[in-house]
Amino acid sequence: MAAGRARRLLGSLWIALLLGQPDPAGAAARSGSQSLLTGPLVRTFTPFYFLVEPTDILSVRGASVVLNCSAHCETAPRVEWKKDGTFLNLVSDDRRQLLPDGSLFISSVVHSKHNKPDEGHYQCVATVDSLGTIVSRTAKLTVAGLPRFTSQPESSSVYRGSSAILSCEVNADLAPFVRWEQERRPLLLDERRLKLPGGALLLSNASDADAGLYRCLIESGGAPKYSEEAELTVLPDPEVPQSLVFTKQPSSLTKVTGQTAVFPCVAVGFPTPSIRWTRNEEELITEGHERLLLLAGGSLAISEVAEEDAGTYTCIAENGNETITAQAELAVQVPPEFLRRPANLYAHESMDIVFECEVTGKPTPTVRWLKNGDVVIPSDYFKIVKEHNLQVLGLVKSDEGFYQCIAENDVGNAQAGAQLIILDVDVAIPTLPPTSLTSATNDHLAPATTGPLPSAPRDVVATLVSTRFIRLTWRTPVSDPQGDNLTYSIFYTKEGINRERVENTSRPGETQVVIQNLMPETVYTFRVVAQNRHGPGESSAPLKVATQPEVQLPGPAPNIRAHASSPTSVTVTWETPLSGNGEIQNYKLYYMEKGQDTEQDVDVGGLSYTINGLKKYTEYSFRVVAYNKHGPGVSTQDVVVRTLSDVPSAAPQNLTLEVRNSKSIMLHWQPPPAGTHSGQITGYKIRYRKVSRKSDVTESIGGTQLFQLIEGLERGTEYSFRVAALTVNGTGPATDWVSAETFESDLDETRVPEVPSSLHVRPLVTSIVVSWTPPENQNIVVRGYAIGYGIGSPHAQTIKVDYKQRYYTIENLDPSSHYVITLKAFNNVGEGIPLYESAVTRPHSDASEVDLFVINAPYTPVPDPSPMMPPVGVQASILSHDTIRITWADNSLPKNQKITDARYYTVRWKTNIPANTKYKTANATTLSYLVTGLKPNTLYEFSVMVTKGRRSSTWSMTAHGTTFELGPTSPPKDVTVVSKEGKPRTIIVNWQPPSEANGKITGYIIYYSTDVNAEIHDWVIEPVVGNRLTHQIQELTLDTPYYFKIQARNSKGMGPMSEAVQFRTPKAESSDKMPNDQASGAAGKGNRAADIGADYKPPLGGSNSPHGSPTSPLDSNMLLVIIVSVGVITIVIVVIVAVFCTRRTTSHQKKKRAACKSVNGSHKYKGNSKDVKPPDLWIHHERLELKPIDKSPDPNPIMTDTPIPRNSQDITPVDNSMDSNIHQRQNSYRGHESEDSMSTLAGRRGMRPKMMMPFDSQPPQQSVRNTPSTDTMPAASSQTCADHQDPESAAGSYLANAQEEDTAQSLPTAHVRPSHPLKSFAVPAVPPAGSTYDPALPSTPLLTQQAPNHPVHSVKTASIGTLGRTRPPMPVVVPSAPDVQETTRMLEDSESSYEPDELTKEMAHLEGLMKDLNAITTA
Repeated sequence: MAAGRARRLLGSLWIALLLGQPDPAGAAARSGSQSLLTGPLVRTFTPFYFLVEPTDILSVRGASVVLNCSAHCETAPRVEWKKDGTFLNLVSDDRRQLLPDGSLFISSVVHSKHNKPDEGHYQCVATVDSLGTIVSRTAKLTVAGLPRFTSQPESSSVYRGSSAILSCEVNADLAPFVRWEQERRPLLLDERRLKLPGGALLLSNASDADAGLYRCLIESGGAPKYSEEAELTVLPDPEVPQSLVFTKQPSSLTKVTGQTAVFPCVAVGFPTPSIRWTRNEEELITEGHERLLLLAGGSLAISEVAEEDAGTYTCIAENGNETITAQAELAVQVPPEFLRRPANLYAHESMDIVFECEVTGKPTPTVRWLKNGDVVIPSDYFKIVKEHNLQVLGLVKSDEGFYQCIAENDVGNAQAGAQLIILDVDVAIPTLPPTSLTSATNDHLAPATTGPLPSAPRDVVATLVSTRFIRLTWRTPVSDPQGDNLTYSIFYTKEGINRERVENTSRPGETQVVIQNLMPETVYTFRVVAQNRHGPGESSAPLKVATQPEVQLPGPAPNIRAHASSPTSVTVTWETPLSGNGEIQNYKLYYMEKGQDTEQDVDVGGLSYTINGLKKYTEYSFRVVAYNKHGPGVSTQDVVVRTLSDVPSAAPQNLTLEVRNSKSIMLHWQPPPAGTHSGQITGYKIRYRKVSRKSDVTESIGGTQLFQLIEGLERGTEYSFRVAALTVNGTGPATDWVSAETFESDLDETRVPEVPSSLHVRPLVTSIVVSWTPPENQNIVVRGYAIGYGIGSPHAQTIKVDYKQRYYTIENLDPSSHYVITLKAFNNVGEGIPLYESAVTRPHSDASEVDLFVINAPYTPVPDPSPMMPPVGVQASILSHDTIRITWADNSLPKNQKITDARYYTVRWKTNIPANTKYKTANATTLSYLVTGLKPNTLYEFSVMVTKGRRSSTWSMTAHGTTFELGPTSPPKDVTVVSKEGKPRTIIVNWQPPSEANGKITGYIIYYSTDVNAEIHDWVIEPVVGNRLTHQIQELTLDTPYYFKIQARNSKGMGPMSEAVQFRTPKAESSDKMPNDQASGAAGKGNRAADIGADYKPPLGGSNSPHGSPTSPLDSNMLLVIIVSVGVITIVIVVIVAVFCTRRTTSHQKKKRAACKSVNGSHKYKGNSKDVKPPDLWIHHERLELKPIDKSPDPNPIMTDTPIPRNSQDITPVDNSMDSNIHQRQNSYRGHESEDSMSTLAGRRGMRPKMMMPFDSQPPQQSVRNTPSTDTMPAASSQTCADHQDPESAAGSYLANAQEEDTAQSLPTAHVRPSHPLKSFAVPAVPPAGSTYDPALPSTPLLTQQAPNHPVHSVKTASIGTLGRTRPPMPVVVPSAPDVQETTRMLEDSESSYEPDELTKEMAHLEGLMKDLNAITTA
């Protein structure tokens, strides 16, 4: 074996010679000896270096080990070995022997629990006598421990196609010796079966062949050690999805460059998951990669790890149903590497040299130096400079030899060496000097020529002697009195030391030098040698000089400590300095606030001091300097401490109130001024009270947000608020009380305010007084007024004032100037229409006005002549659908953009949709601001201004940003369903886009079903593209109720569904559609009033079709037959019910209480008792319910009515709430129409709200409203009894106050004129030819059907509006009692009047009918 190793070594040497293998220590020397030598007297550098160095080895007990080592030199080196720093004695060692090439052979490694003689660190030492010694890198021999399992495999099961982990954890040293067996046969590893670095077995894509018994074993020398057996069962695929879970997650690793890193990642679930990886959130592409490999089960292997591989690795498992992730960190360490190796050097004695050595590695390597194998200990003459370089001062002959730079860190070590040759004085150093020679020896590098040498310099004296430097002067030599071309070398040595150093003069002819870096109170010997172009001359006589003793100043005071003793004081303690010549006289304590430049100090006599008057919760730095009789000593290091926190010393700033509605007020504020927080603000305390009851205070403590919504307040009440900041220490001072009054009622804030009703201006010399009155419409919220003004244009300046304010003085104007002023009311929706006015300020000559102005305004602030520069570089960075970050720069700040004064920035933003949107603002004290609460998919513009004291800048240039999209947050609106003309099985669904689309609508989904309560996944789905607002659905079942919902979607997802809309298909395949074949709200849900479009107009000419086509004569005849039949049946049923009620009513008192009864409901209405005859009757006639309206002291009682049936199909009426969509009804009243609104809103044509005809003598106090009902039974079967009252007094119930209606711009009102209370028992006549039947009129007309035996002129009925012309849909409003004059006028205009005789006749006729019916029922 030894002979073979020798042959391999010779072969490697031969190959190295052929290939020109680099020679770290000798290659440069050989080339230098041939080109740089000036003569045969210069010795050459000797190549001496290691060919092979030992490497780290992992072995097992009883195994043999070879630690390789081979050194090269012209003279065969002697090789020795060190173990843990001690030379090994290999002569008498039986187990360890030295091989011929220098390697160390250990025949049998010994290792036990208490005896580990072979484990340790080894070094190879090569020595050549008379040349020097070099030492190899250190190699570590590790012996694996005794075989022992930390965890063993356990029986488990795995689904077919999934992955399984069988555990077998051992020590890291033993992991390479782990093997696996299946059914006690060796298991061959492949791409499916992987042994993890810890020893565990990973089986991926399990099949039936993988089932069986498994065990692991450790083969570390001797008999193998087996684990317990575990059975793996393979199960068939599960039929139901299994949630994803990790069975093995990656763990963080630390690897050395060149090693392999394996991140195991195994996830199971059904469907089987796929695995992918990211590094630092960037996708890793493993396919085709040289070093990245995806192993079995999804584990990641990184071969030949490099430093750039470090980072965070994320394993992502996904199977289509869910996704799970796991992370691990990879840290990469790098062994030491040389960036610059030491170079061989020539030098003369007394010179200074530097060996350079630059290394890198991770962790950062440490460097130590060896000289001929011995550690160089730093001293006065051997110094480590620039971290790793070795400086040798004042060379002597014994400094010759080999110097090695040893670099070490936690993961390795390396060595590099160089040779130093010291030449004789008469031998010149090669002409091209190494760069590592110091400036003190440069003059020695020029080769000498023959010629006369200078004599010794004369009169060498020390003209200045200090503690650490000496100045020497001399005269030129006798041989060269001028001495202009002479340079001088000053040799000096410390007394008792044979190492001499040299210093050269800086320029020729100079006869003085300063020798520095001397030791105090030390004797030095100096001599001076002159040198000309022929070489150095004679030396001067030695001069002995003693440096001055150094004044012993105090050292730094040890153990300085500082601790905060209160919010405004800090106590500092220290100890007496350890060094110092003389008694300490006093101390000076320096302290400075962090971030400031001025340091303060205080004299202290003792060893502690408490500084008071500091700022609260502020960092300070402290240091101490001791003084003795010689002066100040060395300062201590700074210690930093923060004073304790306290309650804030100032109140929050800029408290503003915003009245949201009648029960809530929003508060906004800014934190207390910087420097007054006195700690970390933990929250804010809000106190509020009614102004009328100042003692009753309510507290509310919120978080650190700078706003709070106070809810639950009383209507029309003025409240006062104050805010205080909180720290952990308590509550700081509060702001002044700020008041605001809640609204008397919740006004409308869905639109901007109207124009103010008036604007007046009064110009003065330098000001204009502006006064105004609020908008006439008081039903819209006004949150304030914006006043704009400027010379020739009102857009130069804008001032906003509170909504309560009615005047304002615009100051600081120019005299004799024409100003344009604009006034706009605004609310949260935006600014209203402006009102313009102009004025010319008075000239200066008008003294009276000036005096008056001065009296009224005693102080007028003068604008600063130098406004600040506006911020620049405003940028908007979109973060989410409702958040944008605004950043900017301030040119008035230093380059580092550090804010050190009390300036603040105001950020404003708005969106241009709608165009009159007002600006919102916020203050910031940094160069960025996070704007939140924005609308999705909306373009905003931003600008910034800066304010410092009374100086402000103009607004900066604007930046724009569009927020990201968000899924729709409201459903499609105005959903209507109509049947298609001529196709009863086909319907048309119309809708409008969502109000809050939050992005471009990309599509709609229509759901429809016959069961409104069915699960949504059971409904039929019809997708529609995003640019369509109508859709046809065909092949529906006749006479079947369908329910429809619509859902919108955009790029971010689906929005909410609309409410269900009901539609009943016709009963038979007929082309004529009844007016009630329309959509109506689902029972219990009710459609919004928005279902009535703004532009809806009923069809003309009695059309029942959606498109207004005229009705055929056949359809008219059939309609007449149906109407007559229904009318007759209705009269009979009414009479029967009346008889029934008469029989049940046995007392006159019951008649006066008028209990209302219904077949399907039990709503009761209590009337005022009045003994009036004939008896009261409910009259159900053609969908009209005539009911008494209660007299109630409540000005707005709520009325609940039974439903009104349809003509031929009973469809539930929708909720036609009068409180919503006022604009739509007003537009409809103006008569605007479009084809779209026709199709969209046709569904409302079949709805007929209830009309209650009161016979009370008292005027009601409320409007008749359509209310949602759940009663779907035919109303013809519901009967009611009510008290009857004086018919003349009933007229007041239907007279509207026209003045009040016009002023308030309320809903359009149908004025109901009084008619005879019993005339409606007559069969009503059909309207004359050409008249229009309006099915969408909210109040049901009474003249709707033809009676066969009664002429038209014989019928007197209560009329609503004017029959015979088309009217848009409008609610019937019964207003409060009008003025007397208007009542009289309306009574005169009444279409019908009734005499007592007519009333008596009608009642007698009715009583006769009742008697006949009573007799029939009795029989």
